[in-house]
Amino acid sequence: MAATAYQTVEPGQADYALIGQQNDAFRKGLPEGGEGIIVQTTAIDDMGPSYVAACLAQIVAYDDFTEDNDPHGTREMGFMEIMGRKVWFKIDLYDENYKYGTSAPTDLSKTRRVLTILFPSDY
Repeated sequence: MAATAYQTVEPGQADYALIGQQNDAFRKGLPEGGEGIIVQTTAIDDMGPSYVAACLAQIVAYDDFTEDNDPHGTREMGFMEIMGRKVWFKIDLYDENYKYGTSAPTDLSKTRRVLTILFPSDY
């Protein structure tokens, strides 16, 4: 993915609370989260299937959002430790073709989510 391809929600662009609800639903695999994909970096993948499964389980259960790590309430990034290693996840909002950032972040018919699992060193 090109660094410029995803949409970062800027102040005033959208209903942050709704985006946060949609991101939570997407992480949990609920229909209210819309369509999207989950990917992981090669470094995460190289840890093996049980590690990836542990990452996914913690991402689904993650609820450690605070004013410091989620100032807008969009719930788009999380930080955790899995088997002694720091892991991050990041949700980016794309258009229907996964080519550009979405122009309508709260419209599930026009927005696709990509959740990336990574080590901080992958960023």
